[in-house]
Amino acid sequence: MLIRHLRVLPLLVRMHVRSQMEYRGAFWLDRLAQILSYGSVFATIGILLARFDTLGGWTWPELALLFSFQLLAYSLGAAMSFVQLRDLEELVRLGTFDTLLVKPFSPWAYLVFSGLNIGYTGHVILAVVLMGWAVLSVDFAWSVWSVSFLVAALISATLLTAALITMIGATALIWVRSNHLFSIFFGFWELTRYPLNIFPGGIQTILITAVPLALTSSVPVGALLGKPIPILGNWAGPASLVAGPIWVLIAIAHWRYATGKYQGAGG
Repeated sequence: MLIRHLRVLPLLVRMHVRSQMEYRGAFWLDRLAQILSYGSVFATIGILLARFDTLGGWTWPELALLFSFQLLAYSLGAAMSFVQLRDLEELVRLGTFDTLLVKPFSPWAYLVFSGLNIGYTGHVILAVVLMGWAVLSVDFAWSVWSVSFLVAALISATLLTAALITMIGATALIWVRSNHLFSIFFGFWELTRYPLNIFPGGIQTILITAVPLALTSSVPVGALLGKPIPILGNWAGPASLVAGPIWVLIAIAHWRYATGKYQGAGG
């Protein structure tokens, strides 16, 4: 049964990608707009650095590495979760989710892979190009260990992003309405473009614990560059690596709990 499911997943992805690429001109224009949009955000950070030289002790190339890491981890994680789980609220409200429960297939797997969002291509392109420049420009002695840590931390941050979005979306199975929680998520996510140490202690604690999005940006990048990390200190590196797998397990438990509580469109 598992092997049959795994064979179906590429087919679901291929069908969805074909549908999104039906109008290729519009698709790539939209990706260009995304690149310009996030590029303007990074330009704003550049303006701040031109005035103050550093931000929380971080230089321009270091902030470029932070911004690109945060954007790439989010893009990869959200491509596997955001639009799919955001739309779950509507599926629950209309009763359409019930049809997924009778399929001989995991509802989560069907939602994720039948809606894989290649619309994040623009985010990924900008993040990879910027990260390539930052890696070459930052004042840091790269080694096999540091590169391995960067890749492992990026995977963990991607898993953490997808796990948090999955938990928010799954809440619709209990409350019916959950999309308002995404506003809170993105409010904190925008803060993680900047070093953690520039924020008050209360916000630092929230970004590490309740909404642990700092573990997808300044904590792993700061640990890599040897920056002082508030609260976590020397544990910043290990915490960055284990955060993703741990939150994936929490997200799995939450999904199972939510589906167990789901009572159908009638409540």
